[in-house]
Amino acid sequence: MLKVALLQTDLVWENIEQNLIRFSEKINGIEEQIDLILLPEMFSTGFSMKPQNLAETMDGTTVNWMLNLATKKNVAIAGSAIIKENEAYYNRFLFVKPTGEVEYYDKRHLFTLAGEDKVYTSGNKKIVINYKGFKICPLICYDLRFPVWARNIEAYDVLIYVANWPKPRIAAWDALLKARAIENMCFTIGLNRVGKDANNLEYNGHSAVYNCLGEKMTGTIENVENTIVVSLNKKHITEVRSNLNFLNDKDVFVIK
Repeated sequence: MLKVALLQTDLVWENIEQNLIRFSEKINGIEEQIDLILLPEMFSTGFSMKPQNLAETMDGTTVNWMLNLATKKNVAIAGSAIIKENEAYYNRFLFVKPTGEVEYYDKRHLFTLAGEDKVYTSGNKKIVINYKGFKICPLICYDLRFPVWARNIEAYDVLIYVANWPKPRIAAWDALLKARAIENMCFTIGLNRVGKDANNLEYNGHSAVYNCLGEKMTGTIENVENTIVVSLNKKHITEVRSNLNFLNDKDVFVIK
């Protein structure tokens, strides 16, 4: 069993200190024992196209904050942040384990409509994280629109998307999360923010979890901050894949 808490929240625009304070308060307010806490895309800044003003290193404030909380709370903490490495900027999904181990994924599909591709560097490596008996594949926001990249060739159990997905296109978010769960026969988690950013873009949440048959495990929560807790049972995946071995019939391909 993997117990996951999704923190559907508003974000303070380009203010790392205030966002970390707010998330500390929310995490400290969780009373039940959790295995994994998920934070939205660019949780410490909002979806900013000014990485030159906001980027941190892997030894910076945000990563150290995650490490300290993960160790103190004995819980894994994950979400994406702006990271600078080798003179390049990345929208990086950070997965911090309570042991202090940090694994990360750099967003592959950069959102050209907002000019993300002009200021950030695209990742080229898909990863699978092993945690508490589950194989977890982390992806970020716009990646959701590209099923080939998410295709379950690694037999992962959980697919995670953290996002800043705007309200006008929320119907696509709902439909694609469900589709990714069905086609990859895995638990699929989508965590989206709420509120309005400095670009006047509105976000209305719709964070959700689906099982590997595409059945929704959570209610639809719109427009409000909320902590959503869900328990993922590995037995569900084992039984469904044993009875319906659709992944064995998948196409074989190579991504270049």
